[in-house]
Amino acid sequence: MKEIIEKISSYNIFNYLFPGIIFTQVLNTLTPYNLIGDDIVTELFKYYFIGLVISRFGSIVIEPFLRKTKLLKFADYSDFISSSKKDPKIDLLSEVNNMYRTILSAIVLLFLSKLWNIIEIYYLIDTKISLLLVVAMVGFLFLFSYVKQTNYIKKRIDNAKSK
Repeated sequence: MKEIIEKISSYNIFNYLFPGIIFTQVLNTLTPYNLIGDDIVTELFKYYFIGLVISRFGSIVIEPFLRKTKLLKFADYSDFISSSKKDPKIDLLSEVNNMYRTILSAIVLLFLSKLWNIIEIYYLIDTKISLLLVVAMVGFLFLFSYVKQTNYIKKRIDNAKSK
C-alpha cells in the first residue's frame, strides 16, 4: 500500500482522486445515488476511478465543446512539446489547467446526474437500465479517450522523428 501511495503524483491527486471524492460527496447530497461505502481502501480506488471518468469527460466532451465555441485556442502540439522543454513551468501550468477542466467537468456531470434523476423519476426508468446506460457511456468515453491518447503518442513520435 505504501508503494502505491508513493507513486501517486500530484496530477493524480488533483485530477482524479480529489474530484472523485468531491463529486461522490456532492452527488450523494443532490441525488439518491449513493456511491459512498465503508472500506477506505476500496473507496480510494473508487474515488480515483470516478475522478478518472470525470477527467476523461472533460477531455472528450468539455474540451472539444469549448474549442468549437472558440472559448479555447490551443497552441500547436509540437510547439507545446518544444516549449515545455525550454520552460518547465508550462507542464505545471498545464496540470493546473487540466485540474480546472476536471472541476468544470464534475460540475457539469453533477448537473446532468440531477437532471437524469428527475427524468428517471418522471418516466419511471428502472435503475438497472440507468446503470446499463452509465456503463455504456463510460465505455464509449474510454474508447474515445484511447483514440485521443493514441493520437497524442503518434504526434510525439512524429515530432521526435522530425528532429
